[in-house]
Amino acid sequence: MSRRKICVVVASRANYGRVKYLLKAISSHPELELQLIVGASALLERFGKAEKVIRADGFVPAHTIHYVVEGETLETQAKSTGMGIIELTTAFSNLKPDMVVTVADRFETMATAIAASYLNIRLVHLQGGEVSGNIDDRVRHAITKLADFHFVATEQSRERVVRMGEAPEMVFNYGCPAMDVLTHEDMSISNELMSRYGGVGESIDWEKPFLLMVQHPVTTSFGDGLQQIQATLSALAEVEGYQKIVLWPNPDAGSDDVSKGIRLFRESGKAQGFHFFRNFSPEDYARILANAHCAIGNSSSFLREGSFLGVPVVLVGDRQQDREHGENIAFSGYAKSDVLETVLRQLKHGRYPASRIFGDGRTGERIAAELTTLPLIYNKRIQY
Repeated sequence: MSRRKICVVVASRANYGRVKYLLKAISSHPELELQLIVGASALLERFGKAEKVIRADGFVPAHTIHYVVEGETLETQAKSTGMGIIELTTAFSNLKPDMVVTVADRFETMATAIAASYLNIRLVHLQGGEVSGNIDDRVRHAITKLADFHFVATEQSRERVVRMGEAPEMVFNYGCPAMDVLTHEDMSISNELMSRYGGVGESIDWEKPFLLMVQHPVTTSFGDGLQQIQATLSALAEVEGYQKIVLWPNPDAGSDDVSKGIRLFRESGKAQGFHFFRNFSPEDYARILANAHCAIGNSSSFLREGSFLGVPVVLVGDRQQDREHGENIAFSGYAKSDVLETVLRQLKHGRYPASRIFGDGRTGERIAAELTTLPLIYNKRIQY
């Protein structure tokens, strides 16, 4: 019996962290054949070149595709989506997969969904049905309507996808596959383990208290990223007694403004105790988050993995304002005073109870098993 060909598209460092254990489960399943496409910012050095981590983990891409238009503006984001559709269509036509797997809500995800749908390839969507409160909602829900099969991360998301008209028997809540990293890996951290990462800034002792900052641009407030990131960095500079780990932003529209803010701050002479990194492996990023005394910014990982771990989080701005989350989240506006006050409050509180709203860390194997049974000929029934 021939194996089912499952094509997974990884187009960013976040994508890879989400699906690494799904890739492992597909690769090891006797009835499945993994076809991996790596593209977009996952190939770019300035965003950490996740491709290097992927290959070091033993995954060999069937295709690598460049489709990020330089500039990180609203226009280049739209053009990157168009290029992705063109390039992925060629790759899918060559690989002839039985199913294509796409993740979450980014412009690369939209390109994957459109290309697969127009080629009549069954589309599997991970992390649909969520609400965050910005343009990602429109993209995510549009992909839900293009997808044939849905692997959501929470029960609320499952109910929302069904209310959108998707067949209930094709919507599965097995949790978020990013949790698998947290349950399968040792979360302890050490200077020896982290010595392979360079970065820029003052030297870091990973065995002493530190804060983690990850703040991405917000597409719906394009043009404000410089002021937003400067306020957050200035607030953290006033938090005494903690080292500060800052991760470079993603390539969404406005990334150049956020990157500029980081560079200006780094060169201002006020970045004592700060160290800036481009990327980590999924395991090492999880270790950093697990051992941080507080995480600050607007990364969805703070709500997912952060809630799972009980890490105190200050969620800055409105990028994730409507998402489900555990007790560990405290919301802050963009003002420096607001960020500083909320960080100090979270540091005083300390760790929170672990939450399992995003699953128990066995998602990848469950999804892989389901992929062996899903119908390859499936006529979607719209249930308005």
